[in-house]
Amino acid sequence: MTKLRIHGFSVSLDGYAAGPGQDLDHPLGVGGTQLHEWVYPTRTFQAMFGGGDGTIGIDNDFAARGIEGIGAWILGRNMFGPPRGPWTDDQWKGWWGDNPPYHTPVFVLTHHTRPPIEMAGGTIFHFTTDGIHAALQRAQQAAGALDVRLGGGPATIRQYLEAGLVDTMHLAISPVLLGSGESLLADLDLVRLGYRCSEHTSSAAAMHVVLTKS
Repeated sequence: MTKLRIHGFSVSLDGYAAGPGQDLDHPLGVGGTQLHEWVYPTRTFQAMFGGGDGTIGIDNDFAARGIEGIGAWILGRNMFGPPRGPWTDDQWKGWWGDNPPYHTPVFVLTHHTRPPIEMAGGTIFHFTTDGIHAALQRAQQAAGALDVRLGGGPATIRQYLEAGLVDTMHLAISPVLLGSGESLLADLDLVRLGYRCSEHTSSAAAMHVVLTKS
């Protein structure tokens, strides 16, 4: 059965998944890029974004797991771009240029309709206006026998967790403090929702925790 998976979702020691002041110049909020410093040097990340050879080890192992067996993605609108309200600028096609790193169908949650966008490398952005369950159903159909990866942002992940729809979630806890921003797990009772810690290990750059729904 197709699973809904979260991988490589980075949070600070004080629980924030994005810094304050998200905008075009700070897509992850002020200071938010610090959360992802564990993944930037890895071989998996470098291969996806055309860099050098990259590092191997614990961080790369977790990064690689995040792309194995994925047939579709779901993103919140903020993960696609900063505009809000109706789509007045059809020129915006995401943060990633002409060849986004997804290479699968991607279902973007939004309240405003927009035609699909076909990009280089097999990425097709579909804009879904009828809620998280409908987006998941469409993503599962698109993924076939493969799994669906939920990319975020934090508000979108919280919605899927609260609905009990996430099967497994990998968090990378980075050794930084943001002080403020967008919290991931505040006021969520993960025990009541049926999640348990099924795996944990650390590298020099992050503590990796996997939560699995019972």
